[in-house]
Amino acid sequence: MTDADVRGGDAGAGPGEMRGVLEALLFVSDEPLAASRVARLLELDESEIDAALRGLAEEYRRDERGFQLREVAGGWRMYTHPAHHPVIEQLVLSWDTRRLSQAALEALAVIAYHQPVTRQGVNAVRGVNSEAVMASLQEKGLVREVGRDRAQGNAVLYGTTRTFLEKFGLNHLSELPPLEEFAPDARTEAAIRDRLSAIEGPEAEEDDDGIAIVD
Repeated sequence: MTDADVRGGDAGAGPGEMRGVLEALLFVSDEPLAASRVARLLELDESEIDAALRGLAEEYRRDERGFQLREVAGGWRMYTHPAHHPVIEQLVLSWDTRRLSQAALEALAVIAYHQPVTRQGVNAVRGVNSEAVMASLQEKGLVREVGRDRAQGNAVLYGTTRTFLEKFGLNHLSELPPLEEFAPDARTEAAIRDRLSAIEGPEAEEDDDGIAIVD
Protein backbone atom coordinates (compact mmCIF):
# COMPACT_ATOMS: atom_id res chain seq x y z
CA MET A 1 0.00 0.00 0.00
CA THR A 2 1.35 3.43 -0.94
CA ASP A 3 1.11 6.67 1.04
CA ALA A 4 -1.44 7.85 -1.49
CA ASP A 5 -3.58 4.76 -0.88
CA VAL A 6 -3.58 5.44 2.85
CA ARG A 7 -4.48 9.09 2.39
CA GLY A 8 -7.20 8.33 -0.10
CA GLY A 9 -8.81 5.65 2.02
CA ASP A 10 -8.55 7.12 5.50
CA ALA A 11 -8.21 10.90 5.42
CA GLY A 12 -11.17 12.33 7.25
CA ALA A 13 -12.05 8.95 8.75
CA GLY A 14 -14.29 8.68 11.80
CA PRO A 15 -13.14 7.36 15.19
CA GLY A 16 -13.70 3.72 14.28
CA GLU A 17 -11.87 4.00 10.98
CA MET A 18 -9.10 6.01 12.64
CA ARG A 19 -8.58 3.21 15.15
CA GLY A 20 -8.51 0.63 12.37
CA VAL A 21 -5.88 2.39 10.28
CA LEU A 22 -3.71 3.10 13.34
CA GLU A 23 -3.79 -0.55 14.38
CA ALA A 24 -2.97 -1.62 10.81
CA LEU A 25 0.00 0.76 10.62
CA LEU A 26 1.28 -0.32 14.03
CA PHE A 27 0.95 -3.96 13.03
CA VAL A 28 3.09 -3.68 9.89
CA SER A 29 5.67 -1.18 11.17
CA ASP A 30 9.05 -2.70 12.03
CA GLU A 31 10.08 0.30 14.14
CA PRO A 32 8.40 2.71 16.56
CA LEU A 33 5.80 4.72 14.64
CA ALA A 34 5.92 8.46 15.28
CA ALA A 35 2.65 10.40 15.49
CA SER A 36 4.15 13.00 13.15
CA ARG A 37 4.68 10.39 10.46
CA VAL A 38 1.14 9.06 10.74
CA ALA A 39 -0.17 12.62 10.61
CA ARG A 40 1.64 13.17 7.31
CA LEU A 41 0.30 9.90 5.90
CA LEU A 42 -3.29 10.71 6.82
CA GLU A 43 -3.01 14.47 6.27
CA LEU A 44 -4.29 15.16 9.78
CA ASP A 45 -3.05 17.22 12.73
CA GLU A 46 -0.33 15.55 14.76
CA SER A 47 -2.20 16.40 17.98
CA GLU A 48 -5.21 14.42 16.75
CA ILE A 49 -3.06 11.39 15.96
CA ASP A 50 -1.24 11.64 19.27
CA ALA A 51 -4.54 11.75 21.17
CA ALA A 52 -5.84 8.73 19.23
CA LEU A 53 -2.68 6.71 19.98
CA ARG A 54 -2.84 7.57 23.66
CA GLY A 55 -6.50 6.58 23.67
CA LEU A 56 -5.65 3.20 22.17
CA ALA A 57 -2.89 2.66 24.74
CA GLU A 58 -5.28 3.44 27.58
CA GLU A 59 -7.97 1.17 26.13
CA TYR A 60 -5.56 -1.76 25.86
CA ARG A 61 -4.37 -1.14 29.43
CA ARG A 62 -7.89 -0.85 30.82
CA ASP A 63 -9.12 -3.99 29.07
CA GLU A 64 -6.05 -6.01 30.13
CA ARG A 65 -5.34 -7.08 26.56
CA GLY A 66 -2.57 -9.55 25.79
CA PHE A 67 -0.62 -6.70 24.19
CA GLN A 68 0.19 -3.12 25.06
CA LEU A 69 0.84 0.04 23.07
CA ARG A 70 3.87 1.90 24.42
CA GLU A 71 5.62 5.14 23.55
CA VAL A 72 9.28 4.23 23.01
CA ALA A 73 12.25 5.73 21.17
CA GLY A 74 10.23 8.68 19.88
CA GLY A 75 7.32 6.66 18.52
CA TRP A 76 4.65 4.05 19.33
CA ARG A 77 4.97 0.28 19.15
CA MET A 78 3.02 -2.82 20.15
CA TYR A 79 4.45 -5.05 22.90
CA THR A 80 3.22 -8.23 24.52
CA HIS A 81 1.81 -7.83 28.03
CA PRO A 82 4.47 -8.47 30.72
CA ALA A 83 2.11 -10.82 32.55
CA HIS A 84 2.40 -13.28 29.67
CA HIS A 85 6.18 -13.15 29.22
CA PRO A 86 6.90 -16.52 30.92
CA VAL A 87 4.77 -18.49 28.47
CA ILE A 88 5.96 -16.39 25.53
CA GLU A 89 9.56 -17.11 26.55
CA GLN A 90 8.84 -20.83 26.35
CA LEU A 91 7.59 -20.38 22.79
CA VAL A 92 10.50 -18.33 21.46
CA LEU A 93 13.37 -19.77 23.49
CA SER A 94 14.26 -22.36 20.87
CA TRP A 95 14.65 -19.90 17.98
CA ASP A 96 15.80 -16.68 19.67
CA THR A 97 19.50 -16.83 18.78
CA ARG A 98 20.16 -13.17 19.47
CA ARG A 99 19.59 -13.25 23.23
CA LEU A 100 22.26 -11.48 25.22
CA SER A 101 24.76 -13.41 27.29
CA GLN A 102 25.36 -12.51 30.93
CA ALA A 103 28.66 -10.89 29.93
CA ALA A 104 26.94 -8.81 27.25
CA LEU A 105 24.24 -7.71 29.69
CA GLU A 106 26.89 -6.62 32.19
CA ALA A 107 28.75 -4.57 29.58
CA LEU A 108 25.52 -3.08 28.28
CA ALA A 109 24.51 -2.04 31.80
CA VAL A 110 27.84 -0.26 32.33
CA ILE A 111 27.45 1.61 29.04
CA ALA A 112 23.79 2.48 29.63
CA TYR A 113 24.39 3.95 33.10
CA HIS A 114 27.74 5.60 32.47
CA GLN A 115 27.73 6.66 28.84
CA PRO A 116 29.80 7.87 27.19
CA VAL A 117 32.43 5.38 28.30
CA THR A 118 35.53 3.83 26.74
CA ARG A 119 36.13 0.11 26.37
CA GLN A 120 38.80 0.45 29.06
CA GLY A 121 36.14 1.94 31.32
CA VAL A 122 33.86 -1.03 30.77
CA ASN A 123 36.78 -3.38 31.46
CA ALA A 124 37.52 -1.55 34.72
CA VAL A 125 33.98 -2.00 36.03
CA ARG A 126 33.60 -5.62 34.90
CA GLY A 127 37.15 -6.65 35.80
CA VAL A 128 37.63 -8.58 32.53
CA ASN A 129 38.35 -7.87 28.88
CA SER A 130 35.12 -6.77 27.18
CA GLU A 131 36.28 -6.49 23.56
CA ALA A 132 34.27 -9.47 22.30
CA VAL A 133 31.03 -8.54 24.06
CA MET A 134 31.37 -4.90 22.96
CA ALA A 135 31.68 -6.06 19.36
CA SER A 136 28.59 -8.24 19.84
CA LEU A 137 26.59 -5.33 21.25
CA GLN A 138 27.58 -3.16 18.29
CA GLU A 139 26.60 -5.92 15.86
CA LYS A 140 23.17 -6.14 17.47
CA GLY A 141 22.77 -2.36 17.13
CA LEU A 142 22.50 -1.75 20.88
CA VAL A 143 25.75 0.21 21.22
CA ARG A 144 27.49 2.72 18.95
CA GLU A 145 30.53 4.99 18.87
CA VAL A 146 29.58 8.46 20.09
CA GLY A 147 32.91 10.29 20.13
CA ARG A 148 36.54 10.26 21.25
CA ASP A 149 38.12 10.90 24.65
CA ARG A 150 41.12 13.15 24.06
CA ALA A 151 42.20 12.72 27.70
CA GLN A 152 42.66 8.96 27.09
CA GLY A 153 44.64 8.96 23.88
CA ASN A 154 41.66 9.63 21.67
CA ALA A 155 40.00 6.40 22.82
CA VAL A 156 36.60 5.57 21.32
CA LEU A 157 33.61 6.45 23.51
CA TYR A 158 30.53 4.26 23.44
CA GLY A 159 26.87 4.94 24.13
CA THR A 160 23.53 3.21 23.64
CA THR A 161 21.38 3.53 20.52
CA ARG A 162 17.77 4.14 19.63
CA THR A 163 17.49 0.38 19.14
CA PHE A 164 18.51 -0.07 22.79
CA LEU A 165 15.63 2.17 23.89
CA GLU A 166 13.24 0.29 21.63
CA LYS A 167 14.29 -3.21 22.74
CA PHE A 168 14.11 -2.33 26.43
CA GLY A 169 10.80 -0.46 26.16
CA LEU A 170 12.19 2.97 27.06
CA ASN A 171 11.29 6.33 25.58
CA HIS A 172 14.27 8.15 27.08
CA LEU A 173 17.48 7.36 28.97
CA SER A 174 16.01 9.10 32.00
CA GLU A 175 13.58 6.17 32.29
CA LEU A 176 16.37 3.74 33.21
CA PRO A 177 15.61 2.19 36.62
CA PRO A 178 17.74 3.41 39.55
CA LEU A 179 21.07 1.60 39.78
CA GLU A 180 20.34 0.42 43.33
CA GLU A 181 17.56 -1.83 42.02
CA PHE A 182 20.22 -4.03 40.41
CA ALA A 183 22.66 -4.20 43.34
CA PRO A 184 22.11 -7.14 45.71
CA ASP A 185 23.20 -5.10 48.74
CA ALA A 186 24.43 -1.66 49.79
CA ARG A 187 28.09 -2.74 49.74
CA THR A 188 27.87 -3.93 46.14
CA GLU A 189 26.09 -0.75 45.10
CA ALA A 190 28.83 1.36 46.73
CA ALA A 191 31.53 -0.68 44.98
CA ILE A 192 29.85 -0.18 41.60
CA ARG A 193 29.53 3.55 42.14
CA ASP A 194 33.19 3.78 43.24
CA ARG A 195 34.33 2.04 40.06
CA LEU A 196 32.15 4.25 37.91
CA SER A 197 33.52 7.36 39.61
CA ALA A 198 37.09 6.18 39.05
CA ILE A 199 36.58 6.14 35.27
CA GLU A 200 34.72 9.43 35.05
CA GLY A 201 34.88 10.65 31.45
CA PRO A 202 33.56 13.58 29.40
CA GLU A 203 30.03 14.82 29.88
CA ALA A 204 27.44 13.67 27.37
CA GLU A 205 24.36 15.41 26.08
CA GLU A 206 21.32 13.72 24.58
CA ASP A 207 19.70 14.24 21.19
CA ASP A 208 15.96 14.45 20.58
CA ASP A 209 15.69 10.65 20.73
CA GLY A 210 17.32 10.50 24.18
CA ILE A 211 20.58 9.11 22.77
CA ALA A 212 23.90 10.12 24.30
CA ILE A 213 26.17 12.26 22.08
CA VAL A 214 29.61 13.76 22.58
CA ASP A 215 30.92 16.80 20.73
